[in-house]
Amino acid sequence: MIRLLTFCALFLPLLATAQRYEFTHDDTLRGSITPERSWWDLTFYHLRVRVQPTDSTLSGSTEIRYRVLKPAQTMQVDLQRPLRVERIEQDGKSLTFRQDGDAYFVTLTKPQKTGQNEAVTVFYSGKPRVAKRPPWDGGLVWKHDKEGNWFIATACQGLGASAWWPCKDHMYDEPDSMAISVTVPEDLMDVSNGQLRKVTTNADRTRTFDWYVKNPINNYGVNINVARYKHWSDTYQGEKGTLALNYYVLPEHLDSAKIQFQQVPKMLKAFEYWFGPYPFYEDGYKLVEVPYLGMEHQSSVTYGNRFQNGYLGRDLSQTGWGLLWDFIIVHESGHEWFANNITYKDVADMWIHESFTNYSECLFTEYYYGKEAGAQYVIGCRALIRNDKPIVGIYNVNNSGSGDMYYKGGNMLHTIRQLVNNDVKWRQLLRGMNKTFYHQTVTAQQIEQYMIQQTGLNLKPVFDQYLRDIRLPTLEYRSVKGSLQYRWTNCVAGFDMPIRICLGESGPYRSLQPTSQWKTLPANGVTTLTVDPNYYVLCKRLGE
Repeated sequence: MIRLLTFCALFLPLLATAQRYEFTHDDTLRGSITPERSWWDLTFYHLRVRVQPTDSTLSGSTEIRYRVLKPAQTMQVDLQRPLRVERIEQDGKSLTFRQDGDAYFVTLTKPQKTGQNEAVTVFYSGKPRVAKRPPWDGGLVWKHDKEGNWFIATACQGLGASAWWPCKDHMYDEPDSMAISVTVPEDLMDVSNGQLRKVTTNADRTRTFDWYVKNPINNYGVNINVARYKHWSDTYQGEKGTLALNYYVLPEHLDSAKIQFQQVPKMLKAFEYWFGPYPFYEDGYKLVEVPYLGMEHQSSVTYGNRFQNGYLGRDLSQTGWGLLWDFIIVHESGHEWFANNITYKDVADMWIHESFTNYSECLFTEYYYGKEAGAQYVIGCRALIRNDKPIVGIYNVNNSGSGDMYYKGGNMLHTIRQLVNNDVKWRQLLRGMNKTFYHQTVTAQQIEQYMIQQTGLNLKPVFDQYLRDIRLPTLEYRSVKGSLQYRWTNCVAGFDMPIRICLGESGPYRSLQPTSQWKTLPANGVTTLTVDPNYYVLCKRLGE
């Protein structure tokens, strides 16, 4: 069933133009906190999965432990077609269930009493969706290395973890910890999240790798990576002590990786400075080669950047700074703070992950090459901004907003940093955010309000302008009798963001407080002004 929703000025007054969206019943089941989800709090998963490369199938089970928040007898569990649920049990007894698209509604026979801890186990099998363009269009990736050995990985952000294992597939609820047991052919190795507890050799010429995650983890952050990996380890002395570092690559890339992955400690040093301690010391940090570009899987960051600097050898900023470091190591690891530590409740707020992590690239550059270098990098990325639709998506239907959440979002943060105008305070804000929302799922409102409170600035119109509107605010000015008149246009109501300008094309910057009403600046006959390029705005002289 297709449900047509037209969002216009009546519903989203901040949009510059009405936009039309189409959502399905499946989108609602996937993207909303349904009654069958809301009554129970997820506490633990044990995922057991057998990977069978010869026929591209998965089989296994997920034990789902939960705490009852209020009495109910129907539970929603998610598993995407073409995978299928074989049976569901509680306390060893089979339960009845009905399928509605990619959601399964389980009838629980045992009374579910508030405060009780319970568990169900979901058994499943089948051929999972094959990724078409990972990591953006995800699923399972079935490839081979140069020697013909299997090279397998998962990537499922956006698509959802239920594309390959049964789970409560909504980001608002995370387990407190998780066990992952992956069985693969005996000549292969699995690398997943957390710490490896044991490897068991089975009688059927397979091996089972048991991993354990001690921290909360979001669904799409869970992964399996299967290959004939070469492994080496190291340690990093960080803010919380000794952090275990483990690296897994294909044999043919071992020498290149040992050189390129030396950037990991540099990344950790910079990000612990800006954001605070790495959030998962108990689970360690891994960098794992995969047959796609990369993804921020928690404590198991995946890498496919061909062991070169830049983004597949390109500098996204076109400034030269982006060729001094490996984009995937920096960007995907930055997500350990913004995505895995602080996680959106609804994918409509995906900017919380991507805007801050995009800005982490600027901060990494600044840490090693200076503040001007960092600014040049983030400003250079503006060429990639499309301003095609709002950054914030539509809530409750598994809808993310514009890809501008990366470069426009990063430039929004850079603009806000100019308003703060205090680098010590800016760093404290970022570190404080990771401490305040440590291992939490959050809404955009929580993050925005935190930044408003910590800065003491009225940032609401700024967030509304950059996140919820496609227009770029424009400082409009005109020369009148030796003075300059100026105002904000192309902006949301109440947009009164301060800005730094200089008279003419160069000279000392001064602060202005424009509004949507004309104001006058004595200019001693100077007829032009220039905006500090650190602000992501347009400047337009009338009459030109």
